[in-house]
Amino acid sequence: SGQVAITADDQIPEEAGAQAELCFRNIEAILGEAGLGLRDIVRINAYVTDRAHLRPYMDVRDRLFSSPAPASTLMIVSGFARPEFKVEVEAIAAG
Repeated sequence: SGQVAITADDQIPEEAGAQAELCFRNIEAILGEAGLGLRDIVRINAYVTDRAHLRPYMDVRDRLFSSPAPASTLMIVSGFARPEFKVEVEAIAAG
């Protein structure tokens, strides 16, 4: 399932780049439970709510993943379950 940018104490960053960072950190924590990490991600589907959020998301993604980067799709959507969310990331990992 997709990860949105929310902390354990229900905090949501305002900026799209900070939300992307938190999405990937949440994914990293989940993968860590299985003995995997971001390096094991082979596919990313990401969603943003506005064209203005594309670059901040891509900057975070590009910083976190080295070459060869995982296959990636980025889509603009009309919204998420809570209006504060600007970014959602789904990842598939293989270990």
